[in-house]
Amino acid sequence: MEVLAALEPSPFPFISLYLSLTPNQNGREDHQQFVRKVFNERAKGFAEDTPERQSFNKDVERIQQYLESRVEPSCQGLAIFASSGAEFFEAVPLEAPFDNHELFIGSVPQLYPLARLIDTYPRYAAVMLDTNKARIMVFGLAKTEIDEKIQNEKTRRSQKGGWSQARYQRRAENFHMHHIKEVVETLDKIVRQENINHIVVAIEEVAKPIFDEQLPKHLAEKIVDTLSLQRNADGSNILESTMAALREKDAETDAEKVEQLMDAWQSGGLGVAGPEATLSAFQLGQVEELIITASPDTLKSVQKLPDDAAPGAVQADTSAPQGTADEKKLKLADELVTRAHQTAARIRFIEDENLLAGIGGVGALLRFRI
Repeated sequence: MEVLAALEPSPFPFISLYLSLTPNQNGREDHQQFVRKVFNERAKGFAEDTPERQSFNKDVERIQQYLESRVEPSCQGLAIFASSGAEFFEAVPLEAPFDNHELFIGSVPQLYPLARLIDTYPRYAAVMLDTNKARIMVFGLAKTEIDEKIQNEKTRRSQKGGWSQARYQRRAENFHMHHIKEVVETLDKIVRQENINHIVVAIEEVAKPIFDEQLPKHLAEKIVDTLSLQRNADGSNILESTMAALREKDAETDAEKVEQLMDAWQSGGLGVAGPEATLSAFQLGQVEELIITASPDTLKSVQKLPDDAAPGAVQADTSAPQGTADEKKLKLADELVTRAHQTAARIRFIEDENLLAGIGGVGALLRFRI
């Protein structure tokens, strides 16, 4: 994202192609059909024997070659950015799927769909533990990046009573405490090294009080949800259940984030609302966090983008049933997202389009006022 956002506008067509490689509702892969159709149609927009047409043709040929020979079976989504005239080609295979196929042609890469996917499948840690076993996994874009297991001695139940039973109980509790302490220390190390901001925990009921007691404040603040432990869950099941918890929490906090934005804006504090004000804040380097609708077609149009915006229009095609959104709004959405990456601002996508409807679909929390 940083490399793509830093690219200078090209006088040659710059292709941004997003493909979902999962089977469609009929159980068939249809990305090749989409690619052939849109490339044939868009080629007609370039005059024959021009540098722009030659660059476009080379890109189409290279993309087709990649699709025929380089796509791995585990790949669920694919983003390709190409401009032969600008000497750029980058393919990004992903284990997370895009909702639809999309093609954009402009002077710069179209980054909104990729930023949206990153927001949908954020990096986070999932912790599964009982009193003697634990598994810590880090997921990013639906891919398992880290999978660490911890196994300690399993205590056995004693049939004896009295003093012997009490001694056994203390011994078992001591084993449990040391096990969970090791889990917390390992989690803390991973969170620090990997810069993790979200944690989902699945835990056995008897282990929860010990875990809560051992958990330091800075880790406790990152926990999104705590689930009941599912025995013998594999990696895909863990990803599915923890992602569901993460998304549910994200939907709950969307309203809180928009309320924070509205309070900051209406009080004349560290907030701006609307496309024009947000673009102006980006030009001044003020934006700490971009808060934008997850549906570009609900953005309010602007009469004119800033003078330093990427030149030219953006052409778009999609396989989405509702068709392609307004191309001017797509360009505005991408301009906002690209500026966020250029200035190291965070991006928060809001799923409920009604939450931002009153301010044109976008606003920003600011680093400072002027």
